[in-house]
Amino acid sequence: MRKLTIAFVMLLGISVISFAKETPLKPRLVVCTDIAPADVEPDDMESMVHLMVYADMFEIEALITSVGWNCDPYPKEWAQYLHRVIDAYGQDVKNLRKRSEQTSFLSNDEENGRQHIGYWPSADYLRSRAVMGSEHGGIKVIGEGNDSPGSNLLIQLADEDDPRPIYVAAWGGANTLAQAIWRVKQTRSAEELKKFVSKFRIYTITDQDMQYNMRMNRAYSSHQWLRQEFKDDLQFIWDEGTWQEQCELGKQHWAWHQNSIQKLGALGKEYPNYKWGVEGDTPSFLYVLPNGLNDPEDPSQAGWAGYHQRGLCPDSLTTAWTSWEEPVRSISIGYKQRFYLHELFDFIERLHWAEHGEGNHNPIVVVNGHQGPSPLTLQAKAGDTIRLDASKSSDPDFNAIAFQWWQQPEIGTAKLTIEDAQSAVVNLHIPTNATGQALHFICEVSDKGASNLKSYQRIIISIE
Repeated sequence: MRKLTIAFVMLLGISVISFAKETPLKPRLVVCTDIAPADVEPDDMESMVHLMVYADMFEIEALITSVGWNCDPYPKEWAQYLHRVIDAYGQDVKNLRKRSEQTSFLSNDEENGRQHIGYWPSADYLRSRAVMGSEHGGIKVIGEGNDSPGSNLLIQLADEDDPRPIYVAAWGGANTLAQAIWRVKQTRSAEELKKFVSKFRIYTITDQDMQYNMRMNRAYSSHQWLRQEFKDDLQFIWDEGTWQEQCELGKQHWAWHQNSIQKLGALGKEYPNYKWGVEGDTPSFLYVLPNGLNDPEDPSQAGWAGYHQRGLCPDSLTTAWTSWEEPVRSISIGYKQRFYLHELFDFIERLHWAEHGEGNHNPIVVVNGHQGPSPLTLQAKAGDTIRLDASKSSDPDFNAIAFQWWQQPEIGTAKLTIEDAQSAVVNLHIPTNATGQALHFICEVSDKGASNLKSYQRIIISIE
């Protein structure tokens, strides 16, 4: 693990660091996108612009253009719309780097190594990670003749000596991942295949490995094969609910998109008007965003991408992490509604940096001396009183900050009343009937600068 060579402000709940101190590594992210012209489907291009202003928070390992609802085969010329967004990022990144006080890019070899949170990659790096994936959809095309630069790259990524999982965000179909897994299955032992599959986590925005007019024919899709064959090895989130709410909330708040997003930076100017809904694919990477609110290794932790439980899928055959049935669907939508303005204003403020090279930073959350995106884990006994102290929290821009503590009620059955929930320090009285449970609490910190930016810290208390 190399040390970052520049000093920068760690955002979204991470502190200002020195030249020598190591910072957390970014989560590894792969996007499979059926990005298209705005008159066909502008949704992916909107989400791609959104992703680019968070390039300091993700190690973007691959941007794979591939088959989706509106395109089988995928027209290769549509990849130009991905490159338009990358080119716009190339114009804006000089200003975006100022957010982290970054003055230069790493070498090619270093950029292709492990990136730390806060590092803005070069546009050339992103161009090198933009490849073509599967041009055709469905389980029947999986096999010989369906390999692609995208599936080959996925195999290469999983084979790297890197313990971090690879999060695949399927904005279209995940056929490219299915093909990579199929190829490995042909050439390696069962144990090696299991190890390979276990490197991946996948978040699908509905099931787009098919034509839209046949979307209820679940057996057509390679996604069903992935859930059947690798149910014990592949963390699979099938989003049916949160992405639709993302679309609707975007339409309800479209004035913000027109008056702010589309007017800020070269990236904002590439942000198209919506046709069906707004940014329906965005939950797939918000789920992975290291903002301290949720750990993507546990889909039951609510965050900017809603909330999911493991259960029967809409195909009535396979199981995965889903949010399609009640009451989970309403719970997930409720969290999407709760956090939407947090997400939107955070996005807008980052575009202010893209346009002006200056703006607001997120506050820094410190709870009981712990800071950073990982949850704070504590042990307690039933009947104990636990003191949670966030008084060391601060704001890099010296704005005043406000606190809000709350419990995620879907995890654990013991419910607590948090007294003085808007103070910097709270005392939690653990009920006597909480033995054996894990209780989840959030410290939400808002600054009083532009956009009232938020940061979070999840606290997990395991009751002996």
